[in-house]
Amino acid sequence: MLNSHLIRSASKVSRFGVTPAAVRFMAKTSTNKQHPIDPAHVSPFLSEMKAVTPSNNVHLSQLSTKELVSLGIIGCATVNKPMLDLVLKVFPFVPIWIMKLLVSSLYCGGDNFQEVRETGKRLQARGINNMMLSLTIEDAEGTKNIDINHIVSETISSIHKILKPHLLQQLESISDVNSIPPGYIALKPSALVSNPYQTLLHFNDPEWKIQRNNLIDNCAAITQEVFKLNQELALKYPQRKTPFFVSVIDAEKYALQKSGVYELQRILFKKFNPQSSSMVSCVGTWQLYLQDSGADLQKDYQLAESEGYKLGLKIVRGAYIHSEPNRASIIFPDQAGTDKNFNSIMSTVITDLLAKGQDSIYGHLVVASHNYQSQKLATQMLSGQEEKIGKANVVLGQLLGMSDNVTHDLIVNHKAKNLIKYVPWGPPAETKDYLLRRLQENGDAVRADNGFPLVIAVAKTLWRSMFGKTSPS
Repeated sequence: MLNSHLIRSASKVSRFGVTPAAVRFMAKTSTNKQHPIDPAHVSPFLSEMKAVTPSNNVHLSQLSTKELVSLGIIGCATVNKPMLDLVLKVFPFVPIWIMKLLVSSLYCGGDNFQEVRETGKRLQARGINNMMLSLTIEDAEGTKNIDINHIVSETISSIHKILKPHLLQQLESISDVNSIPPGYIALKPSALVSNPYQTLLHFNDPEWKIQRNNLIDNCAAITQEVFKLNQELALKYPQRKTPFFVSVIDAEKYALQKSGVYELQRILFKKFNPQSSSMVSCVGTWQLYLQDSGADLQKDYQLAESEGYKLGLKIVRGAYIHSEPNRASIIFPDQAGTDKNFNSIMSTVITDLLAKGQDSIYGHLVVASHNYQSQKLATQMLSGQEEKIGKANVVLGQLLGMSDNVTHDLIVNHKAKNLIKYVPWGPPAETKDYLLRRLQENGDAVRADNGFPLVIAVAKTLWRSMFGKTSPS
C-alpha cells in the first residue's frame, strides 16, 4: 500500500508533465520505504530538463587530428536533411577502405582486439572509464551465412582480452573501486541464432524449440563467463558495490521484442541475477518510446519480485522509429511524450536503487541516451549519494562518436565518473553496415550534433592544432 509520502511525490512529478500512466507505474513499483529524495526536491530536478544543451565544439580539443578530419567529413555529409538523404543513398557504394580511412575511427572501436584496447585507452584519457562492446556481426533478417559459433567465441574472448585488462588496470591503480563503471558486452539476439527473425517471432512455439534453445544457450554461454568473473573478482575486491562486467541483451523490433526478447531476458535474469547475489550479471533493454513500455516493465518487475531475481535495465528511447511498420500505433506520437515517459521511468528506477541498494529489484541501470536533459537529471539525482550502493549501479552511456559534447559537459562540469561509450567493433564490412544503420536510425541526432557550424569549429581546431595559433575568422 502506498504511503502518503510517495503519493505526494508522484503528484508533484505529474504537474511537471509526466504522464498519468507513468505515475501509476511509479506507484505500482514502489514499496512502503520512503524515497531517498525529499519530494520537495523532485520538481527542481524535473524543471532542469529545460537546461540548454552544451556547445557542440567544446570537446574538440580532446580529439586527435584523424578524429577531427572524420568529424569534419561527417559535418559536411549532414549539413542539412537533403545532404543526409543523399549520403544515405550513396553510402552503400562507398569502398570499405575509404569508409575506414575517413569515418570509421570516429564511430567504431576497431577491427581487432588491439585496436579496441587502444580505443579504450583514448576514452579513458577523456574521463570515460569503460565501454559497452558490441561485435557488429548480425543477421536480423536471416539472409547471411554467419558463423554463430565464431561470434560466441569471439565475444567471450573480447571479455577476457579487452574488457578484463581494461578494468583491472584501473582497479589496481585507484583507491575507490566503485568509481570505475562495469565493462559491458552487448548481445544482439539476431546475431546469436540462425533464422533469428522467425526464431524470435515463434519463441514460445514448440516447433521452434531447437532454435529457441540454441539462442538461449548462446546467450547463456557468454553471460556465464560474465557471472563467473563477477564472482571471482568480488572475492578480490569485496568493497565493490557494482558488477565488474555485465552482459546486455539488445533490443529488437517491436514484434520480436514482444514475442521473444522479453522472455529471453527473463530466462537469463532468473539464471544470472538471483536476489541473493550482491550484483547482477545481465541486463535487458527497454525502448521507452513505446507506449506500452511502462506496462511491460511493470509486468517484469512483478515477475522478478515474485520469482526471486533482479531485473537489470538498459533504457533507451528507441532505435527503430524509421523501420517499425506500425509505428503510429505503438510509439508515442511526439518527442515530448517519449521524453516524459523516459524521464519518469528513469527517475523511478534511480529513486528505488538509492532507497533500497542491494535489495532493489531493479538491480542495475544503464541510462543509454544522447539527451542532455535526461543525463543531467540522472546526474543531479545521484549528486551527494556517493556512499549509496544504488549510485554505483547507475551508469550513463552514449554511442561512440555521438553526443561527445554531452559526455564532456557531464565529466567537466558535473564531475560524473559513471560514464561509458557503446563501442561497436569487428570486420570492416560489418562495421560499414553498422554505420549505415546509425545514419538511418539516428540521422536526426547525427545532424543535430554536426552540420555546418561544426565544420567551421573543426576547421578552427585543426588550424590551432597544426599551427598553434588562432585560426582566421
